[in-house]
Amino acid sequence: MISEHSYSQPEKEAVYRVIKERRDMRHFSQQPLEDGLLLRLLTVANQAPSVGLMQPWRFIRVTNAPLKNDIKKLVEAERVATANLLDERKGEFLKLKVEGISECAELIVVALPDGREKHVFGRRTMPDMDLASVSCAIQNMWLAARAEGIGLGWVSLFEPIQLANLLNMPEDSRPIAILCIGHVEKFYEKPMLIEQKWGEAAPIEDFLFENSWPEKV
Repeated sequence: MISEHSYSQPEKEAVYRVIKERRDMRHFSQQPLEDGLLLRLLTVANQAPSVGLMQPWRFIRVTNAPLKNDIKKLVEAERVATANLLDERKGEFLKLKVEGISECAELIVVALPDGREKHVFGRRTMPDMDLASVSCAIQNMWLAARAEGIGLGWVSLFEPIQLANLLNMPEDSRPIAILCIGHVEKFYEKPMLIEQKWGEAAPIEDFLFENSWPEKV
C-alpha cells in the first residue's frame, strides 16, 4: 500500500536519480555560477537535520586568490604525505586528481564552530553527532548541486590546524571540508575512483546485518 504522504512517481524517481548520479567532482570549467545559485545551495545545507537543532555548520567563502593558493598548497602537502603511506600504490595515487581549487567557481570551507560543548541534547554520550549533522548539510548541498547541473567536490586532504590558522578560526572550531563548486564539462559516468580503477563499490548486502554483528568465519 502506497503511503498517502508519498510524492508522485516522477518526483520520487527524480530524488532517487539525483542520489544515484551524485558525483565527487574534481574537474571544473571555470565558468562562474549564476546569481543566487550559491545562496540556494547554502540554504538547503542550512535545512539539514541537526542534533538538538544545534546547526553546527559554518561556511567560509574563499574569494581571495592568495588564500586559495595557500589552501591548495596545504592540500598538495597532504597529498604527498598520503602517497608516502601507500607503498606500492603511491604512484597510482599520485596520478589521481584530488581537488579542483584553481578551476572551480566557488570555494567553500565547511567547519564546526567553537562553543559546541554547550549543546548536550543528543550529544552527551555521542559528541561526534555534530560532525554527523554537518555531513548531512554537505550532502544536502551535493544533491541540490547535482540537480542544478553543478559539480561539487569534497576535499579532505588537509591538516586541520593549519587550515584553521589560515582562516583565523577560533581555537575550538574545526574545519571539516573544502568544497569545490562549479560548472563541469560533464559528470563522471561512474564515481571517479571506480573509473580510475582505484576500487569498486560493494553492494548493500555486504553491509546489512540482522539482530547482531556477524561472527567472523
